[in-house]
Amino acid sequence: MQVLERIRAAENWSHKTYLAIVNDHAKRTGRLFSKTELMDGYRKLVGMGLMAPDRELEARLLRKPVRTHSGVAPVTVLTKPYDCPGECIFCPTFVRMPKSYVPDEPGAMRALQNDFDPWRQVTSRLRSFEATGHTANKVELLILGGTWSAYPRDYREWFVQRCLDAMNGVDSASLEEAQRLNEDAPYRNVGLVIETRPDAVSVREIMHLRKLGVTKVQLGIQSMDDRILALNKRGHTVEDTRRAFRLLRAAGFKIVGHWMANLYGATPESDYEDFQKVFSDPAIRPDELKIYPNSLLKETELYQYYLDGRYQPYDEATLIDLIARCKAHVPRYCRINRIFRDIPSPNIVEGNKKTNLRQLVQNYIVEHDLPRCQCLRCREVRRQKVRASELRLDILPYETDINREFFISFVTPEDKVAGFLRLSLPHSPEVVPIDEIKHAAMIREVHVYGPALGLGKDSRGEAQHRGLGARLVAEAERIAREAGYRQLAVIAAIGTRNYYRRLGFELTEFYMMKSLRPPRDNFSLINRQ
Repeated sequence: MQVLERIRAAENWSHKTYLAIVNDHAKRTGRLFSKTELMDGYRKLVGMGLMAPDRELEARLLRKPVRTHSGVAPVTVLTKPYDCPGECIFCPTFVRMPKSYVPDEPGAMRALQNDFDPWRQVTSRLRSFEATGHTANKVELLILGGTWSAYPRDYREWFVQRCLDAMNGVDSASLEEAQRLNEDAPYRNVGLVIETRPDAVSVREIMHLRKLGVTKVQLGIQSMDDRILALNKRGHTVEDTRRAFRLLRAAGFKIVGHWMANLYGATPESDYEDFQKVFSDPAIRPDELKIYPNSLLKETELYQYYLDGRYQPYDEATLIDLIARCKAHVPRYCRINRIFRDIPSPNIVEGNKKTNLRQLVQNYIVEHDLPRCQCLRCREVRRQKVRASELRLDILPYETDINREFFISFVTPEDKVAGFLRLSLPHSPEVVPIDEIKHAAMIREVHVYGPALGLGKDSRGEAQHRGLGARLVAEAERIAREAGYRQLAVIAAIGTRNYYRRLGFELTEFYMMKSLRPPRDNFSLINRQ
């Protein structure tokens, strides 16, 4: 308790302050406490009534706060090893792993330890979050493991059901029952993410994704050049990618594009031009992006090309310069989630092996006075305290080839994003593949930042739970109404349904819908195109 009181009372808090306190205690008592042990002791003392709850102390005891600073707890699970329809020359194949995954990647190791069982994977991850002081009531479930769409449908439905069972704390008799239970579960699913190939996306597939409760799709763009795609045996074309984006966007999904640098046949300059097409092509323009420089592994066909002298990875300096220049072209509505895949360096034959590539790129941008990245990740408030009265509403419209998008956000005076909403207004009902939403405007995402808080807890200055989400939805309603729409749909995750019900939405088949009253002056400020 003495250590906890010293941590609570410390001024000018930093990690060095924490180390000084615990090391001093260890010198005097011979006991060195970890943050996990201190958090466990704090919770026990609070439970016994010997210590008052203290949010600031909890924040100081939190291990790896970056894990939940976006407001949700990301839980990653892997599907079992299974055949992939792709024959990509850069993709590794391991007997015990799904296609493209390496056994000693952190997520893959956890999956292997749990025999790829979805219930065990989710349960162990939730326990890990709680043990390290993180609040995991709101879970973004990321299902990885190659091409999701290639797995049998009954396996996919069982896998999602068992993931939900783990969050619910009870077994269910069906997927539908598991979904109903999760609406009020202790761990609610606020986002469900899968990854697939562009050529696997069809109307039938997206209908099944909605049945499962999927809200976000990771899609392998890899390149915007058909020649490069063919050389690397991707098995799809750029037009396949465009079609997949159109279908997913029209159905309301958030889209995470994967783009690869240093593919076979590419050069730094061709990569730079290729990257710009990701956003200049109106059919693409992803909501989020993962930049994956090609990592050369022995367990790939590309490795033989390397041995033959036909392929050479970029050196570190070349790669850093390329990515730094690329980042200047990322629009404010897009979030760069990753700049390097989490592959342990011993597996990489040659090329960049540093996992802190993002930081190296950021340093390079500053040192060379290059344009700063404006992506969403670089502008999140994270754990910063916000004053609602100081927030400014910012509306960024942009066009795709099938709709008009509105990126609506609340920003601080320092231009940090406290929360945002993505609203889509289709150019015409014909571009929407699902009858249920053909005549509706679509909220594709609502996200309010800040450390993940327990359901119903007071925010005390964090962006979460300050009513920003409801205000963003109200603004989306206004824009949709003035554009002439009479219905507003939202692609709500299972665990967010009650939230949207409180805002007047009702569950239909795959979406939640709300009727919009006509504007009082019956005048459309934003014309439907």
